[in-house]
Amino acid sequence: MSRRKRKGAREGYDFMQIRDLSRSVGQRAKLIGVILDLGFPRKSKGTDLCCCMRIIDETNHQIAMAVNIFEENVERLPRVAAVGDVIVLCCVEVKSFKGEVNATFDKRFSSFGLYKGKDGDDLDPYHVSSYFHHIREDESLIVKLRKWLMNFQPHEDSCNFPMLREIKEETSVNLACKILHFCEAAKDEWIIFAWDGTNTPPNVICSKLEEEINSPLPLQLEPLPLSREVLCTLPVVGSILRMTFDADLVKSHLHLFLLEEEINSPLPLQLEPLPLSREVLCTLPVVGSILRMTFDADLVKSHLHLLNVDKWVKFMNMRLKVADGLWLGVFTPQSKLQYTPNEDGLIVERQRLSEEWLFPKPSFITEEVNQDHAIPVTLMTVLTHSEVVTAKFKCVVRVVAATPCQAENLLSSTGEYRMRLTLEDSTARIHAFVTAKDGEVLFDGYPDIDELTRKLNILLGVNEVKDAPRNPPWVCVCLKSFCVSKTDVWSSRTFKIFDTKIVGDT
Repeated sequence: MSRRKRKGAREGYDFMQIRDLSRSVGQRAKLIGVILDLGFPRKSKGTDLCCCMRIIDETNHQIAMAVNIFEENVERLPRVAAVGDVIVLCCVEVKSFKGEVNATFDKRFSSFGLYKGKDGDDLDPYHVSSYFHHIREDESLIVKLRKWLMNFQPHEDSCNFPMLREIKEETSVNLACKILHFCEAAKDEWIIFAWDGTNTPPNVICSKLEEEINSPLPLQLEPLPLSREVLCTLPVVGSILRMTFDADLVKSHLHLFLLEEEINSPLPLQLEPLPLSREVLCTLPVVGSILRMTFDADLVKSHLHLLNVDKWVKFMNMRLKVADGLWLGVFTPQSKLQYTPNEDGLIVERQRLSEEWLFPKPSFITEEVNQDHAIPVTLMTVLTHSEVVTAKFKCVVRVVAATPCQAENLLSSTGEYRMRLTLEDSTARIHAFVTAKDGEVLFDGYPDIDELTRKLNILLGVNEVKDAPRNPPWVCVCLKSFCVSKTDVWSSRTFKIFDTKIVGDT
């Protein structure tokens, strides 16, 4: 029998391996296990806060056991440094719910100690609760558990962790992503940037083109743009998902991670209030979508410190939504962080896919004039280009907004084209201007109002049904970057479309 009794002088209860707990339902026990996943603290039905984690050991790692910890405030809950650390639980109640054994930590008599995981060699706990006593007899068990963890690989079905290219709106999913960056969008409001090397599905645009002047479509979800320094560290392919906290989560422990209306309500370039600075943008990948993540407003953000930049992590039960056509992930009370070793098979697969990233297939609506041999790049590559301010690019994008959006208003009083387009791909969203000669090329001269309207509607994905959501097609465009202030060239960097012509309907 594998049950081992190790009564400490001050404990008076037995150490048990997880697989043997089914024999002790209704009793108290001492456990030592590895934290496989960790939920966010939430309010219990009473006055306490509850934090749920699942633990494993060498005897029970196929199905982890839930541990519910109740304490009167956040400060008394386990301050886990990393998922995968070791926890010693003393005098916890063994219970059964729907046929599964679990443990409950009662603040009146239970105690815990937290120890580093497989990379640790210190045998002293880094965080303990009241009444916890570290005893020498536990040290050999901790060492043994660390050695076992060195070779342990969670067996996850890839179907349980869809890639960003497979996500759907208003669903709860598990995600395996790399944390690229996080920032405080407002006081106690955090946004996390996550990426897996693939492209999020393009969304229909529900805002009205007429709202663009007074309420433009945002370029990003965060209040301020990422600095250039940060941008230059990000990937230039793949979508970056923003994540936030849900409104029902307790806010603390921030140490953890209609067409005319488009004029008045322009489509945002991002979900955050201000775009990321160029410094931040330059740290991001230039391929693949970057998912923004936020937290429910009342969530205890006690695990933000676990979201280390440049590290891969598994999120469980993330809620996905779309805001202004941009994807957003939301941490809810049901969300968890799962142990993710560097050699995890899901992570290796995503790293490989990011190296095989491909551009969306563009339609034949546009053609490039004199630039047909240029190699396409992502908008993130455009934003993070650091050699010179003035540069030319070829991109595959969607035109999601235009100002003005009525054909009769595209010409200035002098008879020249002047308009602003909002472009997006899987990596970013930007504004690009069309003026003078570039407008003549784009619209093939000065067609009549009906023909101009037809071409503009094709570009914007305008449906024949009035006020229907738009799904703009992928098109090739040529972009040129330039500065409008020689005293601050990078901050005043602007984009325009050139050498691009609308030639077809599909």
